[in-house]
Amino acid sequence: MNSLQQWKQLELYSHYPSQTASRDTSSEEFIASRLSESPTGQIRLMESILERNNMRRAIRRVIKNKGAPGVDGMSVRKLKRYFKRHRAKIERALLDGTYVPMPVRQKEIPKPGGGVRLLGIPTALDRAIQQATAQVLTLIWDHTFSESSFGFRPNRSQHDAIRQYREYVRAGFGYVIDIDLSKFFDRVNHDRLLARLATRIKDKRVLKLIRSFLTSGVMVGGLEEPTKEGTPQGGPLSPLLSNIVLDEFDKELEKRGLRFVRYADDCVIFVKSKRAANRVMESISRFIEKKLRLKVNKEKSAIDLPWKSKYLGFCVTNSRANPKIRIHWKSIKRFRERVRQITARRRGRSLSQVISELREFMSGWWNYFGITESFNRLRPLAHWIRRRLRAVIWKHWKNRRTRVGELLKRGVSRTYAVTTGCARKGPWRMSKVKWVHIALPDAYFTSLGLVFPWI
Repeated sequence: MNSLQQWKQLELYSHYPSQTASRDTSSEEFIASRLSESPTGQIRLMESILERNNMRRAIRRVIKNKGAPGVDGMSVRKLKRYFKRHRAKIERALLDGTYVPMPVRQKEIPKPGGGVRLLGIPTALDRAIQQATAQVLTLIWDHTFSESSFGFRPNRSQHDAIRQYREYVRAGFGYVIDIDLSKFFDRVNHDRLLARLATRIKDKRVLKLIRSFLTSGVMVGGLEEPTKEGTPQGGPLSPLLSNIVLDEFDKELEKRGLRFVRYADDCVIFVKSKRAANRVMESISRFIEKKLRLKVNKEKSAIDLPWKSKYLGFCVTNSRANPKIRIHWKSIKRFRERVRQITARRRGRSLSQVISELREFMSGWWNYFGITESFNRLRPLAHWIRRRLRAVIWKHWKNRRTRVGELLKRGVSRTYAVTTGCARKGPWRMSKVKWVHIALPDAYFTSLGLVFPWI
């Protein structure tokens, strides 16, 4: 059986959820044997990674995800042509075990709660090879992962995680233990990770390739620094490797009979009493630090009630009988902060530009938060946004003559147009005045294309 036949057979098998979802040993051996070994016993996992259809899918995925160039400056638009021109050389290096990834380009991303997240951006070619590797390794590993793990897995999402969160609260688990892993992606132990990978990967070329990605170094301010631990965020392989590391944590929680939901390194555990929560927090923190060699951020880890605890931007309503998914107040606060930036009156943008930017932002925001079942925190937002826009328009009407003329043109009587237009109050204060509302009614903004997805 050649590599192409192996891959096609594996793809056919992976389309049957009842089989791929099986977690027994025979299922695991079935996938591993057909993916990594030929009938003669030769290890051929690297050949499966380099199979033409797999590489084509990987390159398409990298191009679709866009992203900034790495240290070599090559954009993803040039990736397909570059790989086609140098395919033979790249394949030979990978098959010989001599491929050397380039260092990742480091970029700092501000965190919503303060601080920065270090993002490692591999080159476009390294991203394609990582993606191809991840596609194959996912078929070996994913079917063995916990049902309570939702991050970076096929056909699972943050929405599934928060729905499971709601179901545990509905089942009577009244306390949530939020475990925060301090700089998880930066602290993964390479030797421990590779030892775990070696339990199912027998092709040493693949293990060597993965180690080379982990130790490729990072470019900071034009200088290359070595990486002795961690899986840099930004590469397609990193999410899968993080799941493999934390699968040991999942299995420990399952062994203890605990209910939990994990999305990447964001994990919450559900218990029924405060006493049990304190006991579990202490024992699990000890397991993470001593067994997994990771660090628990004790300042951010907490025990809380499910309607106060924030998970993936959500919480649930305060109802033990029928809790509903709700957008956490901190997510609403960040929404308001972003709207303030878009509608800032000193940006020098036209009203149509501001509304266009608002629509784009709200559409993306609602794509994520649209699963909410409680709308009480959303109701004031539409009125508030329209008021922000009225203040923008008032600022655009730069002087008294313009303001009076605009109010008259929009149906305000001369007396009130003059008194309102000549007022010395600022735009935000004037946006609340009755005559400004009459001149700029809600329907006016609707006619300009301002639509609120939650209404």
